[in-house]
Amino acid sequence: MSVARFTVEVPDTLEYTSLDTIEDSVTVVRGNFVTGKPRNMYWRKFQLHRLYQMVHDHEEKFYEALAKDMGKTRHEALMGDISPLLEECLYFLDNIEKLAKDEKVQPRSTLNRLDQCIIRKDPLGVVLILGCWNYPVQVKDKYFSGHVLPLVPLAGAIAAGNSAIIKLSETSVHTSALITKLFPKYMDIACYRVINGAIPETTALLQYKFDHIFYTGSSTVGKIIMTAAAKHLTPVTLELGGKSPAVITASSDLKTVANRVAFGKFFNTGQSCVGVDYVLIPKAQLETFVEALKKTITDWFGTNPKESKDYGRIVTVRHFDRIMDLLNRRQSGNVVIGGDSDRDARYIAPTVISNVNFSDPGLMAEEIFGPILPIVTYNNIDDAVAMIKRNDPPLTVYVFSNKKEEQRQVIDYLPSGGVCVNDTLVQFAEFSLPFGGVGNSGLGKYHGKRSYELFTHERSMLIKKQRFEFLMRARYPPYTTNTFKLLRTTLLTSKFTANRIIYKRGIRNTFILFLVILFFYIRKRL
Repeated sequence: MSVARFTVEVPDTLEYTSLDTIEDSVTVVRGNFVTGKPRNMYWRKFQLHRLYQMVHDHEEKFYEALAKDMGKTRHEALMGDISPLLEECLYFLDNIEKLAKDEKVQPRSTLNRLDQCIIRKDPLGVVLILGCWNYPVQVKDKYFSGHVLPLVPLAGAIAAGNSAIIKLSETSVHTSALITKLFPKYMDIACYRVINGAIPETTALLQYKFDHIFYTGSSTVGKIIMTAAAKHLTPVTLELGGKSPAVITASSDLKTVANRVAFGKFFNTGQSCVGVDYVLIPKAQLETFVEALKKTITDWFGTNPKESKDYGRIVTVRHFDRIMDLLNRRQSGNVVIGGDSDRDARYIAPTVISNVNFSDPGLMAEEIFGPILPIVTYNNIDDAVAMIKRNDPPLTVYVFSNKKEEQRQVIDYLPSGGVCVNDTLVQFAEFSLPFGGVGNSGLGKYHGKRSYELFTHERSMLIKKQRFEFLMRARYPPYTTNTFKLLRTTLLTSKFTANRIIYKRGIRNTFILFLVILFFYIRKRL
């Protein structure tokens, strides 16, 4: 099943897909799904193995491409891009047969007690997976945390037996170009195709009917995706973002917290949809926390992070300008760490702003998605929770506390896509947990088993036998008082409250069915 290794160079340019060929790609992929080829179990495993090999065989080239796109270190590329995809492929190869197996369920209705109730996992059809893509400048689409990210949901779509069209990010030129070059050498392009481009190409794609659309990006563009999908009644999954807070309580070990908050903020230069967007901390602990952050940043990146091999760059000049605009528009707070930048190098130093007003029109107006960390102080946890609830539910809430009651105070009263206690980012890498947002931060969940469920249709099947027709007489006209009473006996069981307490429901219903059958049998014999 392996593919012979071959030499490949990381392309420096990304060639956009011709608009004239997009319809052909959609038609070919749709036609091959109809043949049933992608749903064949051997074929699913084969393609998952090829997807794994595509990245595994050229892992070094992916490191090189990610470094060219945004100065990403090998460690960050491994944690954020390479390992999630490889692990997802291996998970499905190990578990696909169990996931695809028909699920038998116990009938609840007394009338169906002797019949089979089955849930079959059918593929949805042709899936459109949209990586990060730029709309007009004012939209400020900013999600570039995982340049190999579109391949992770692709693994779930393949495992579930779907065909797929994958639209890669046009901003991550080198990584997208590398995937485009490798894809046809490993994958069956009759069932899975890559499309490259910007606004015109994505708009053209959205004109066609798909059976599911998976999009990673901003809420503004997410609304555009939903509008286009609504024309075809296509279900969507939106992985968006939001201002994810880190709430630090008085019981925390601030040295440890400083390390973990810094990891959650400066990983990938802050360009992560689950990154820490801002910190809430008790006033009395502000100075101690800032000093701990200073030590962490110096230990990690030295006195001049610009020269550090472990610190990356902003993905484009346009995003550099957006982040710096947020910093310059602020009306509160003091720069206590960093603050320097270089537009030509797309460099922004790890920057911390203390005493920021929660309503600041710059730093607190939208997700920062960069290496700038505002710190807001509070008097008690209730105040912190009340401030966070003014905004839309974030993708993640981070809580740092050594007391369970304090953890619950935050978790129980703050809606969010997910929660991570006493750490950052690692919840995204735990694929046994479903990942996704709520409200403005996203729609739908994926990762592991949930990815498989996302791209399948649970097809309900009731299989009956052509026997006991005389039992069905009560449901056929002409209706009588006796047939009504019989229907109530078999269909409504809520009055048997005492029986629920004394007997198991299944035993009781089976006994009722036996009595009904016996009644009709004796009546027929008389």
